[in-house]
Amino acid sequence: MKFIADLHLHSHFSRATAKNLDLEHLYQAAQLKGVTLVGTGDFTHPGWFTELGEKLEPCEPGLYRLKPSIAKQLDQSVPESCRNEVRFILQCEISSIYKRDGRVRKNHNLIYMPDLETVKAFNATLDKIGNLKSDGRPILGLDARRLLEIVLDTSDESFLIPAHIWTPWFSMFGSKSGFDSIEECFGDLSSHIFAAETGLSSDPPMNWRIKDLDSITLISNSDAHSPMYLGRNASRFNSDLSFVGVRRALAQQDDTFVGTIDMFPEEGKYHHDGHRKCNVCLEPGQTAALGGICPECKKPLTLGVLYRVHELAQRPPGYNPGNRRPFESIIPLADILSEIFEVGPKTKKVGTHYDLALERLGPELDILLTMPVSEIETAGIPLLREAVVRMREGQVFISPGFDGEYGRVKIFEPEEKQRLRGGDGNVRPGPGIFFV
Repeated sequence: MKFIADLHLHSHFSRATAKNLDLEHLYQAAQLKGVTLVGTGDFTHPGWFTELGEKLEPCEPGLYRLKPSIAKQLDQSVPESCRNEVRFILQCEISSIYKRDGRVRKNHNLIYMPDLETVKAFNATLDKIGNLKSDGRPILGLDARRLLEIVLDTSDESFLIPAHIWTPWFSMFGSKSGFDSIEECFGDLSSHIFAAETGLSSDPPMNWRIKDLDSITLISNSDAHSPMYLGRNASRFNSDLSFVGVRRALAQQDDTFVGTIDMFPEEGKYHHDGHRKCNVCLEPGQTAALGGICPECKKPLTLGVLYRVHELAQRPPGYNPGNRRPFESIIPLADILSEIFEVGPKTKKVGTHYDLALERLGPELDILLTMPVSEIETAGIPLLREAVVRMREGQVFISPGFDGEYGRVKIFEPEEKQRLRGGDGNVRPGPGIFFV
């Protein structure tokens, strides 16, 4: 079965998340986006664990669905063109802060488990180590290798995936507190790591430069902190819709894992190097020439994902191993509409046209990735067809993100948009990827 999965989310019990980040809104958002399988997030939190037990019921082996009595009411608010089955996989993220080899390490890891009873046993073990009530993503003084050992001891089916592996502050390869290899992080248990999450600030080609990642599956997820960010990064499967089916697809590295859907990595908030307060954004070569020191404040720069990839890479930029899964780069539909109408992505005008597009055309990811452009034109939204064509061809302008500041991706030049709205019909070819 072909389906799209977003396997890294959070709940309203995590810090800096939306108050409506609950199962009901995730269920609705998944249908609007075209995502079939959704990570529950935060199953270690006692309050969220209670909600999972109250609102979900088992369905396909190892997966859950919203109870029909709840889903039926919610479906009324979803356009008929988007209505579809939504499944949940039990998932959480653990923040590990610990000392190894004389350095403080800070790693985030994703945990997946096949049923609530297994989760209950896992939580009982972690509850003896740290405070699970403090945050939906608990911070534990737990070595990453030891965390993996606990996962494996709890259940043979459960698995761990390193999260957003390049993020400077909290990840396996992070420049501030990570490691230089999978084995260095997980030691003798490294063979149990068969997938890694690339994160918002990197894409598959960047990761293909790293030999250490050749034997594992590269996945993409949204790490959503509010429902409508679901699916901004996601993964494609052509496997059994079951816990074992997903696990096998990730472990086998064959066609049952189809590939990934990614934002342009430059849009991620840690892609380039720099200092946000100093408004300094640099490419790795510029950073190296400065010795890693900010030219404004003379303090060490925050080294971004691209710099760290350069540090660990054994292969040149553009290297293609030829046997990895394909990927597609997208711009969220709300951001496209925001650019078209020159208003914020959360404004009423964008919301109205977003709803219109989904009612007339179907789920967002279908519109962005697979729908014939002739059909997109029938939505009656000016410039949407041309915007999607250019996005699919990678014809965009990019201001890269750095030091916690999200990057910006644009499709049109301002004067070009004005001319196109004038209706002269002379659409110029897109500019190609252009850094500004």
